[in-house]
Amino acid sequence: MKSILYGRSGKWIRRALLFLLDLFFVYLSVRAALLLRFEGVVSRSQLAWSMKALPLIMAVYAACSVLCGLYEMIWRFASGPEFLRLGAAYAASGLITLLMNHLLRWHMSRTVLVMTAMIMLILVVASRFMWKWLRGVLSGGVGRQTRILIVGAGEGGAYAVRICQQNRANFGTPVAFVDDDPMKRRMRVSGIPVCGTVADIPEIVKQKNIDEIIVAVPGTHGDRLTEIISLCQSTRCRTRMLSDPNDVDRAGRARAFRELNTSDFLSRAEVALDMQLIRGYLADQVVMVTGGGGSIGSEICRQIMRFGPKKLLIFDIYENCAYELECELRQKYGQDCPVEVLIGSIRDRRRLDEVFDQYRPRVVFHAAAHKHVPLMEISPGEAVKNNVFGTLNLLRSADAHGVERFVQLSTDKAVNPTNVMGATKRVTEMLLQSFARRTEMKCMAVRFGNVLGSHGSVIPLFEAQIRKGGPVTLTHPDITRYFMTIPEAAQLVLQAGGLAQSGAIYVLDMGEPVKIIDLAKKLIRFYGYEPGVDMEITTIGLRPGEKLYEELMMDKESAGVTRTAHDKIFVAPPLDFSDETFKAQLEALKAAVDANDDQAVVDGLVAVVPTYHPNRDMLE
Repeated sequence: MKSILYGRSGKWIRRALLFLLDLFFVYLSVRAALLLRFEGVVSRSQLAWSMKALPLIMAVYAACSVLCGLYEMIWRFASGPEFLRLGAAYAASGLITLLMNHLLRWHMSRTVLVMTAMIMLILVVASRFMWKWLRGVLSGGVGRQTRILIVGAGEGGAYAVRICQQNRANFGTPVAFVDDDPMKRRMRVSGIPVCGTVADIPEIVKQKNIDEIIVAVPGTHGDRLTEIISLCQSTRCRTRMLSDPNDVDRAGRARAFRELNTSDFLSRAEVALDMQLIRGYLADQVVMVTGGGGSIGSEICRQIMRFGPKKLLIFDIYENCAYELECELRQKYGQDCPVEVLIGSIRDRRRLDEVFDQYRPRVVFHAAAHKHVPLMEISPGEAVKNNVFGTLNLLRSADAHGVERFVQLSTDKAVNPTNVMGATKRVTEMLLQSFARRTEMKCMAVRFGNVLGSHGSVIPLFEAQIRKGGPVTLTHPDITRYFMTIPEAAQLVLQAGGLAQSGAIYVLDMGEPVKIIDLAKKLIRFYGYEPGVDMEITTIGLRPGEKLYEELMMDKESAGVTRTAHDKIFVAPPLDFSDETFKAQLEALKAAVDANDDQAVVDGLVAVVPTYHPNRDMLE
C-alpha cells in the first residue's frame, strides 16, 4: 500500500483521490450550508435549485483548486503560504459562484454560497491534517519520541520547530524554548512555550524530561556561544546546532541540524568581508588552488565558488580528497559547475606549464605544502624540495603565463623559526617578495597560526586519544598557540588577496593565544568526560622543532606594521635582502638537496634565514 501511494506512479493516484474527495466535500458543504442557513428546515424549492446548480458549483471549485495548484502541494510540509493559497482558492470559488448565481438566476441564497466556501475550507484543512497525522502513524511515528529543547525563540528557533514537526519520526518533538529576551518569557512560538532563559537550561531539562537540545541562535558567536554550549553539555543531553541553510553533506543533501564541532566552543565573532572587493577579482576568472584537496585549500575552493568563477582548478597530488571535494561542489552547484580537478605536483615544472598553458588561470592560491613539523625535522630535504623549490616552480610558471595575482599561504612558524617547516615557509615569503620586485605579477603571502581541525593539527590527535579512552598527551603544560577556524582562515585569505599590495606579507589577527592544556580540557568535556577524573592528561615533552609559543611577526616587522582597510588584516613591512645573494643561497640549498645531505640542507636554510635556530640533534 505504501509503495503504491508514494511511488512515482502513485503521484497521479494521490492527486485523483484528493480531487474526488474534494468534489465530495463540495456536495457536503452545500448541504451543510443549507441546513445551517435555514436552521434545519430546507424548502423543496431551495433544495431543488441548489441541487440543480451543484454540478456548476463543483466545476468552479475544481477549476479554482487546479489553477491554484492545490494538488501539487506536499501537504506534510505545508505551512503558512500553502494555507493562504488554499484560502485564496476557496475565496475565489465563493466569489465566482455568487456572480454565477446572479447571472444564471440560480435563486440560491447568497449566504448559502458564502457558507459553502467557508465549510469547504474547514473540511479540506481538516482532511489534510488528518492525512498528515495518519501518515505519521503508518510510518512508525507512534511511541515515545525524542523530547527537544530549543535554545533561541527567534526565526532560527521557529524554523527548527517547523523542521521537527514536519518529520517527528526522524527528529523528535519540540516541547520547550529558552530565550534571554524577557519579552518572550511565557509566550509561545509555533505553539511551543518559552519556559525560561539560557541559564535555566539544566533545570528545564530535568522538569521537561528533555532528551536533546538544539541550539538555534545563528547570530551568536564568541564567548556567548561557548557559554551556551557549555550549559547544554553539562546536562549530558545530545546537543546539536541549527545548520546553515547552504550547508550540505558530501552527498549534497542539506542538513537541518549538525553535531557540535570544536569550532563551536572556540567560536569567535563572525568575519566581516568586503564581498564586492573579493567578487571584483574572482568573478568570471579562472582561479587555481594548489593543494586544493587539503583542509584549508578545500575551504578556499568552497569560498571561491560563492563568487562565481569562470573556472575553478583544484590542483593536488592526492586524488582522493580532491575527488571528494569535486563531488561535493557538483552536488551543491550542479553537475555542470565550472570545477576541474587536476592531479599533479608543484615539484613538476613541466606539469605546471601544461596546466597553465591549457587553462590560463589569472588568480593562484598556493596552499600546497609539507607542514607537519616533526616529520619535516626528520626529512628536511623533502621539505625544501616541496615547500621551497615547488613554490619556485609555481612562481616561475605563473609569471611566464601571465598570472595577475598570486597568494601564498604562510604560517606564524616562519617567524624566528625553530623548525625546518617554518624555515622553508620563511624562504617562500622571500621568494614572493623577490618576484614582486621584478615582475608585473601581484605576489603576496598571508601569514596565520594554527587552524582548528586541519590535517595534522592537535585537535584530531586529541579527539583520537579521547575516543580510545585516553590519556590525552600534552607536550608541555605552558605551551600556547594561536587558533582560528578553517572557514575564518579561508575567508581572510580571500580578503587579503583582494587587497593586492604586491610584495606584502599579510598577517591575520588571530586573537589571543590559547593554552593547549585549556584546549585539551575543553575538548575532554566536549566528549562528556571530566579532565583528571575519568580522562587523564599526561605531559610528554616538546617535540623536535617545537617551541612554547609562536609569534606572528618578527621584532623588525612589528615596528613597521601597518593596518589595512580590514580590521583583522595587517601588513608586515618587507625586509631588505639582496636578490643576488638570495639567488646564490638558493643554488647552494639546491645543491645540498640534490646531494641528499640533510646537514647541508639545514646549513643552507640557516644561511638564507639567519633567525632560524635548528635542532641539530635530529641530524646526528
